Amino acid sequence: MVCSTYNPKMIEMEKKKQQICILGSTGSIGTQALDVIGTQALDVIRQHSDRYEVYCLTANNSVEKLAQQAREFKPAAVVIGNEAHYETLQELLRDESDIKVYAGKEALEQIVSAEPIDMVLASMVGFSGLVPTINAIKAHKKICLANKETLVVAGELICSLAKENHVPILPVDSEHSAIFQSIVGDADNEITKILLTCSGGPFRKFSHEQLKTVTAADALKHPTWDMGAKITIDSASLMNKGFEVMEAKWLFGVPADRIQVLIHPQSIVHSAVEFIDGAVKAQLGVPDMRLPIQYAFSFPERLPLSGERLDLFKQQCLEFFEPDIEKFKCLALAYEAINKGGNMPCILNAANEVANAAFRRDECSFLGMADVIEKTMQQATFDNDPNLDIYLKTDAEARAIARSLISNAVAV
Repeated sequence: MVCSTYNPKMIEMEKKKQQICILGSTGSIGTQALDVIGTQALDVIRQHSDRYEVYCLTANNSVEKLAQQAREFKPAAVVIGNEAHYETLQELLRDESDIKVYAGKEALEQIVSAEPIDMVLASMVGFSGLVPTINAIKAHKKICLANKETLVVAGELICSLAKENHVPILPVDSEHSAIFQSIVGDADNEITKILLTCSGGPFRKFSHEQLKTVTAADALKHPTWDMGAKITIDSASLMNKGFEVMEAKWLFGVPADRIQVLIHPQSIVHSAVEFIDGAVKAQLGVPDMRLPIQYAFSFPERLPLSGERLDLFKQQCLEFFEPDIEKFKCLALAYEAINKGGNMPCILNAANEVANAAFRRDECSFLGMADVIEKTMQQATFDNDPNLDIYLKTDAEARAIARSLISNAVAV
């Protein structure tokens, strides 16, 4: 059964132009990251300027790119998360007197509640996206969710708030959009299995011995998608796929033991759903994040979208493999966290963010990331019934433990 958050009857198309707030418009905390989310969302808006307007753009550090976007799209407001860039942003936009400039964490968390906003594209990466998304839900804004950590950390809380406030949450991840597209029209029919695909990353064919010496530069060579550093590393370790299993559980109401991960190197089948009668419905397409972004914006309508089209005559081979969870231990740890419940996924996420950053700084090995995460899960305080305050405390505690493990060279 699909989570009631996704009931199409809750989503009404407005006649007026939709006002959009993009959290992370320059990419996932910087230009190095998801151009496929922030800037490609702007391309969708650019193509459908008769339907959508930008109300607010936000970034953390990419002040020049934020200013460039603001000059083109003329939002009512911009927010730079890093307050050190506030004066620079003001100076860059000094000729744009109609654009209000804000800075800081609190501004990011508060701007989503602005009355004119119709929908919020939550594309900030990591734990930082949690509170702004919560505030947007409480303000009754439609959520287009690209920040998977929000549901990883606090899925039960987010779904509860969405139902309480009658707020639709539309997936922007290509896999979850594919699942959503596959169940439209079948929302009342029982799902027996979700088939969650992934490319397998750059190390799919590596041996355990080879994985001992891979570097961040090696891991950042994703075979299919153009993503940011943090997410690309998570994809290489398959932690990203573990996060997506958690996300699918909350979005679609399907327990984790009925969510199957498939390695699909061609990245053409974005995911599929098996129903109670054995029928399997899938969404196929070329790797282009603009499609799930636009579908989240326009649902239940499909709008024209320029770009490459899938040619099945050229795509001669579609392969599927079972992931090796012994070699890619992060995926197994994600399932362990799901099954444990409570604040364990929050612990997993915090430890992963620290280990991922350490790996990129060459302070932790590729295989060592899983060791740091596992030990943090063993040491952090478990709470079976967390609230937002517990999540915030858990995140801080787990990060401190993971940093200590890395600094003490427990898993380098």
